[in-house]
Amino acid sequence: MSGPTPLLDTELYSLFAKLGIVTSSAAMARVLRQAWKAAYLSDITLLIEGETGTGKQVLAQGIHILDQRRRAKAFVTVHCGTVSESLAESELFGHERGAFSGAVGVRRGLFQAAHGGTIFLDDVNDLPLNLQPKLLDVLQRGMVRPVGADKETPVDVRVISACNQALEPLVEEKRFREDLYHRLNVVKLALPPLRERKSDLRGLVLACAARHRAIYEPVNAVDADLIDFLERQPFPGNVRELEHGVERALFGKTEGNSLNLADWTSTLATAIKPSEWAREAASALWHGIFEQGISYDIALQEVERQLFEIAARRGPHTRRELASCLKTSERTVYEKLRSHKLSRSAPSQRSA
Repeated sequence: MSGPTPLLDTELYSLFAKLGIVTSSAAMARVLRQAWKAAYLSDITLLIEGETGTGKQVLAQGIHILDQRRRAKAFVTVHCGTVSESLAESELFGHERGAFSGAVGVRRGLFQAAHGGTIFLDDVNDLPLNLQPKLLDVLQRGMVRPVGADKETPVDVRVISACNQALEPLVEEKRFREDLYHRLNVVKLALPPLRERKSDLRGLVLACAARHRAIYEPVNAVDADLIDFLERQPFPGNVRELEHGVERALFGKTEGNSLNLADWTSTLATAIKPSEWAREAASALWHGIFEQGISYDIALQEVERQLFEIAARRGPHTRRELASCLKTSERTVYEKLRSHKLSRSAPSQRSA
């Protein structure tokens, strides 16, 4: 079987822009090229990895739309983090009448509903552990057995999974089955966070504004002062956070057809004021740079290392709890601990 028609980067950008993915960055071009090929190979299982708000569901639905064999059928989304553990098997695979208390009729599961099309397992890292072997069996054999049924039913679905944190640490901690991980991770698409796509900011702001044309006055330009400000923001919520900010800016806008920094800040309740502890920390950092002659980058790396060393030694017991405490993703905690050669069980003993 020959592969899909090769596309130039500009052609990729234009194609996926119609599907809701606005970009012109090289990092995204690599992902879109893989997605374009995966859409052509409509049976291959995909794992989309990326932080919250990077557009995993949009990409999955785009692949489904480009899949010529499956796009006429359903695209079914399963939010694994919200599926009730007690009803998860029934939700995914269906049930027969009388299978359990409250089962007053026959019900098709989400896998049956997606027959011929695509099922998207969002936040698959939150899938209940007791359901994982049953999902693995369905993926391997293409058969589902509704709760209370005597016979199995064949299903033909493409499975696309998404996770907002790396699955490898969960496998190491026995919170995610290794065999299921390998079955889902046939081809991995890693979506970069917005902070690594700063060249996309202007286009994304305009695209977000265009989606609200029915409510607000149209915007056709973005001032340089706003772009400069946005480029300095960490955007932990990624594209989703940016879109909410754009809508607030549109709400606060009073005149003109260009968004600027004043529009962006006009609806913020209060200005962010540095607290005393932040001033003391900044003063100590400056003292280290000025007195010891170390570079700014090295100083920040050392402060970050010390922070994660203290957090690993004094904080909660698991990476997930530590991530929640630090108000960041588990993936970030994992990568920071690894990059600084710190361990949750045996933190570095290097003196502060």
